[in-house]
Amino acid sequence: MLMSVKIIPNAKQTEVVGWEGKVLKIRIAAPATEGKANKELLRFVAKLCDCAPSEVEILKGQTAKQKILDVPAMPDLQLTNLN
Repeated sequence: MLMSVKIIPNAKQTEVVGWEGKVLKIRIAAPATEGKANKELLRFVAKLCDCAPSEVEILKGQTAKQKILDVPAMPDLQLTNLN
């Protein structure tokens, strides 16, 4: 399943902020240097999807704030109350 996300690095904690149109906005508690924010994003999304971080892939936007992720399809995933 493809997922469009917008990340905000250097946050106090990693959390879902909410939807911004069709884009899921996520705060990341890691700096946007040396791939640290991307690693934290993959770890966090994998936790939400109950899968391994290796199953989540950044398809587009490796160095951008807006990214396209490929995640395992999870029909029961609830992204409304994750704060």
